[in-house]
Amino acid sequence: MTRPVCILVAALGGEGGGVLADWLIDAATHAGYPVQSTSVPGVAQRTGATTYYVEIYPCPRHELGGREPVMSLTPTPGQLDLVAASELVEAGRSIQAGYVDPERTTLVTSTHREYAVSEKSAMGDGRYNSDRIVDAANQRSRRAVIFDMRTLAQSNGTVINTVMFGAMASSGVLPFDRTACEEAIRRSGKAVEASLRGFAAGFDAAQGRLTAADKLNATVQAKPAVSPRVAMLPPALHEVATAGVALTTDFQDERYADFYLDRVQRLVSKAEGTETGLAAAVEAARYLALWMSYEDVIRVAQLKTRRERLQRVRREVGARVGEPIRMTEFLKPGLDEIASVLPPTLAAWLRRKAAGRQWHRGMYIRTDTIRGFLMLCGLRSLRPLRRHMSRYVEEQAAIELWLAAVETATPAPLGLEIALCGNLVKGYGETSRRGHRNLDLILKQVAEGASAEKVKAARVAALADPEGRQLSAAVGLPIVRPIQIIRRKPSN
Repeated sequence: MTRPVCILVAALGGEGGGVLADWLIDAATHAGYPVQSTSVPGVAQRTGATTYYVEIYPCPRHELGGREPVMSLTPTPGQLDLVAASELVEAGRSIQAGYVDPERTTLVTSTHREYAVSEKSAMGDGRYNSDRIVDAANQRSRRAVIFDMRTLAQSNGTVINTVMFGAMASSGVLPFDRTACEEAIRRSGKAVEASLRGFAAGFDAAQGRLTAADKLNATVQAKPAVSPRVAMLPPALHEVATAGVALTTDFQDERYADFYLDRVQRLVSKAEGTETGLAAAVEAARYLALWMSYEDVIRVAQLKTRRERLQRVRREVGARVGEPIRMTEFLKPGLDEIASVLPPTLAAWLRRKAAGRQWHRGMYIRTDTIRGFLMLCGLRSLRPLRRHMSRYVEEQAAIELWLAAVETATPAPLGLEIALCGNLVKGYGETSRRGHRNLDLILKQVAEGASAEKVKAARVAALADPEGRQLSAAVGLPIVRPIQIIRRKPSN
């Protein structure tokens, strides 16, 4: 009995999932096979992908004698022949939902990650365990085709859907051959040459064949060049320090990156070549780079006006070339944000003058207009003055207190635990203020002779509870519970 070939494709916005589905439909149609496709749009903020479900009846219409097969509009768990995901966690979602069957389903997925909102909003490291997903993919599928499709697409100057299509064609599940797939790409008439390169690269990679150029490009992208000054550090620090230099340079300038490396060198000198000391230096260098690149209004404006960000927004909304879009930014600057760009003396005066007042006022800025975009450009242009601003002075002072504690405790295990506490300071607004308070509280415990175990317990507690109750319990402070307001219906 002939049954349809059932295919499920999960792709994020801007990754060409719809185009891939169109290629499948075109190839099936030109082969004379009945085909049906449906899609379910995903939602914003990276909480899910758009899924495309395609059923192809692998029997030419002229052999059906005028009959039409009845095909489903939605995928059925355990009944899919091919599941393709453009990102690893999306593959995990498909496995969890039961769409991947060990007796029937071939799973094609990329190993790269696009972090979900729940991962990025976690106070600590909220990333899902990629190894568990890879293990589940190999165990729960009939066959798993897994490799880094994003890097391969970038090295071939194309979008990930082309590489994914090549891997799907290589799996042998589709009822038509490679030539039919390539002809479908040609008939689409859009970025044909680049798409064919990506398709060929995906086809070869799925069969364990990569060209020398692809291997070289993947290696170059995975391992950035190490600068001479970073090369003087221990090898364990090269990757983190290189990323830290790139981040701090982008945040401020090369002189600021040199300042970052000066601090890293101080940490290395205290490590004394010990394993624990080097581990403390690595973790401190990691969180130092992030802390030195704190989020202020200048940084926000810098990120929002980047060409790459504007191009990403256009991809996500599906805007065609030359098609105008309307983009409105919502900003809610408070007293601290305003004071942060002032010199310390003036900022202190403003805080005293405005104490007790409400400063949070929402602002809607149309950045698709010249006036709105220039407002953000004006904020961005303040970057050369950042060293004279109150927020810069405050952050550098807090960083020095933390680094001094790390240096004093290194190479003992306590140094590593204090270095890991740098992860407490992040974000902006109340999140940043809470992180500073938590770190100050832990550093006070260190000054009073807290052990490495106690510091670790306090750090874990601070990351587990945004309200600070677990941290208070860990350091022996009274727990302040929020007041519950009971509202009663007024009597008539």
